[in-house]
Amino acid sequence: MLAKLSSRPAVRRCAFTGVLTLALLGAGLPTLATADHRAQPDLSRFYRQKVKWAACKDPDAPKDLQCGKVTVPLDYTKPGGKALDLALARYRATGKSRGSVLLNFGGPGGAGVSELASDGKEFMDLTNGYDVVTFDPRGVGQSSPVSCGEGSDQGSAAIDENTDSSDPKIVLKQLRKAADTCAKYSGPVLHHIGTVNASRDLDVMRQALGDKKLNYLGFSYGTRLGSVYAAQFPKKVGRLVLDGVDTLTEPLSEQGIAGAEGQQTALEDFLDWCVQDIACPFGTDARSAPDRVVQLVRSLDQDPVQTDFGDQFSGQDLVGAISQGLYSKQLWPTLERAIASLVEDGDTRAIMAFSSGGSALPGLRSGGEESDGGIVDAQDVPLDNLPAALMAINCADDPDRPTAEQITRNLDGLRAEYEQASPVFGRYRLTEVLMCYGRPRGTDYIRDDVKNVHSSKMLLVGTRGDPATPYRWTVETAQRLGSAAVVLDNKGEGHTGYASSKCVHTKVNDFLLYGSLPASGSSCQPDSTVVP
Repeated sequence: MLAKLSSRPAVRRCAFTGVLTLALLGAGLPTLATADHRAQPDLSRFYRQKVKWAACKDPDAPKDLQCGKVTVPLDYTKPGGKALDLALARYRATGKSRGSVLLNFGGPGGAGVSELASDGKEFMDLTNGYDVVTFDPRGVGQSSPVSCGEGSDQGSAAIDENTDSSDPKIVLKQLRKAADTCAKYSGPVLHHIGTVNASRDLDVMRQALGDKKLNYLGFSYGTRLGSVYAAQFPKKVGRLVLDGVDTLTEPLSEQGIAGAEGQQTALEDFLDWCVQDIACPFGTDARSAPDRVVQLVRSLDQDPVQTDFGDQFSGQDLVGAISQGLYSKQLWPTLERAIASLVEDGDTRAIMAFSSGGSALPGLRSGGEESDGGIVDAQDVPLDNLPAALMAINCADDPDRPTAEQITRNLDGLRAEYEQASPVFGRYRLTEVLMCYGRPRGTDYIRDDVKNVHSSKMLLVGTRGDPATPYRWTVETAQRLGSAAVVLDNKGEGHTGYASSKCVHTKVNDFLLYGSLPASGSSCQPDSTVVP
């Protein structure tokens, strides 16, 4: 049986509005790196914007956080048509500013504005030289958020757990229904979502912020976005850092296997630590603890727990939450307590904080209303936006689509392969891969054209013990990008290195603030920290 896709998925990481005014900047439009020499559409009205910053409307936002917006075309081939507003947020530079550094926290589907509001302290060092700016990409957060419908508890109107999914024909029917439902509730932006368009949005932001070149720090999925930008706009690359490097070539099917294997390894490390505590919800025997996790997931899939919000918290919701908690050892004690509260008291509140990526769940609504292209109030972001956007962007970026015949023929084998990769995460990851069935074919651009970029030097950070983006992806992506890529080898563990390694943090800041780039192949040793 296939897994119901949680509304709180494992995301690779990670009311605000302002007013936009138009100003003639006099700067020429950038040239998009492309083999097509036909006349490019006129984007001048978008490149003549200047962001007007204002206080954020969210009363819980930090007082020194400012919010704004930038307008981009819905369809870059038809810039005279509909437009979208993208939500921005920034902390102003405290000293002399050399412009802006844009942050993307990953996902795909992760909202930047709420993340910077909650965890901005990690980036305060950068305000010594920059305005620290982030954004909600198209289809994400407050920027025309995609959704899969009223009452959807899976972010993609996915597979009904009460249906016999062992029959491939039933699976195909449900996958097609899920795709149609997401298209219905997401509106026009769904057909123009994906990293290629998000990269073009990024260049509009660069110009609207008044920067001649893009200074950028991207995590996890944000490294895919940064790589695509470097390929599309090589002459506009300033100081660009990619931390937790994503693959540019592996299809989603292979990424799913790698992700399941990495998460299983991280889970086993967590359990080895957990069983040393008498309060560990999986007991004190390291040999039996992995089986207890599997039993808990299956039990919740069969008999979900009702949450304070009236929906059901299933085993696959738990899988998504555990995935978030495994990204950093610093989260392990909190994850342990959250699972214990669920097991002992049926209390889902703490574990749902992991599921939602730390966002405040009560302010979110179920999907059902199509955005008109304007900024959406924070409290009106659909509850399922994060997983719906993750699925939409990943599918838009991948040209492969399994045919009905392939799914019918290979479903049992795929189940076995993913279950072997991870008895906990395999089923969940397989469902994510199959959800692209019934959606339009994705772009070939990333796989075929993002390579051998002729830009300024870029710093790529790979972490040896990363459960989400394996270190080999850093090496492979660096080789693909070419001589512009400089690799920093973080010998530590956890997803990305900037927040978890003092050495990585320092080297990244030195590059962004002062242009001091480490030699390619330099390394950072693990911090000698002890999990409390």
